[in-house]
This record gives sequence, structure tokens and C-alpha cells, in this order.
Amino acid sequence: MFDRFLAFLKDIPGAQSDRRNDDDPQIAAAALMYHVMDSDGMRQDVEWERAKALLAKNYQLSGAELERLVKAGEKAENEAVDLYAFTSVLKRHLDQEGRAAFIRMLWDVVYADGDLHELEDNTIWRVAELIGVDRQTRISARQEAAKQAGLANSIGSDD
Repeated sequence: MFDRFLAFLKDIPGAQSDRRNDDDPQIAAAALMYHVMDSDGMRQDVEWERAKALLAKNYQLSGAELERLVKAGEKAENEAVDLYAFTSVLKRHLDQEGRAAFIRMLWDVVYADGDLHELEDNTIWRVAELIGVDRQTRISARQEAAKQAGLANSIGSDD
């Protein structure tokens, strides 16, 4: 009886695509970018443009493909109850170098507007912890992103 129930669930329209989205690292990355941008309560257009540029570059997407990813990431973030839904996917799909690169991407998004809010900083800290990026790597990525954004004098050497 349980097998028939599982077969029924598999036949529901959209069930298969929803399952794939739950384990899609691209959607998880886009959703976390949304979460970081929104963490200070003010999503800036420049942050969003930077996030889209990073997604396009890192996943070799453009046009309709990029828009689908963006919409799927936004929808996933709006429906999520916690960060773990996304960080667990990234932790499974990325090696240590890829995880560190993702944290750097989040810093690039945050610094796109020329300002770092403490809630953005805290959110990236939590994401880094959940995907297994150590403190020093997170701080180095932060410093590199700040320097690239021309804000090297606005941060210290510590958290």
C-alpha cells in the first residue's frame, strides 16, 4: 500500500520538478543571494544586478535561463523557513574551494551598494558556518571583496 502511495505522489504534476529544485545548487545559491540582499531590509538594485551578474558568470547562463534561475531562487527563498534548506544543498554539491568562492560571491553582492550592514554580515557568517567555511577564510573573502569595492579602509582585520 505504501508503494502505491509513493507511486501516486510521483505521478502528481510538478512533483518531479519540485524534487529536483530541492537539490539544485544553482537555485540554492540564488535563494541565498536573495536572503543576504534582504537581510538588512533594503534590497538595492545594484546588489541585485551584481547577484545576477555573478549567477550568469558562474553558471554560464543568460537570457531566459538566467531569468528562470532568478525566479526559482526568489520563490525558493520566499517559501523557505530557514537557511539549512539551501546551505545543505551547497555543502553536498561544492568542495571546500567552491564553498569559499560562494562566500566571496555573497560578500561581492553585499558590497555592491558600498555599504555593509551588520545583519548582512551576520547572515554571511551563519551561511559560512553552515557550509563549513572557517572564520579566517570568511574574513579573507570579506576583506578581498571590500578592497575590490574600494572600501578597504572601512573594515578592520577582525569580525
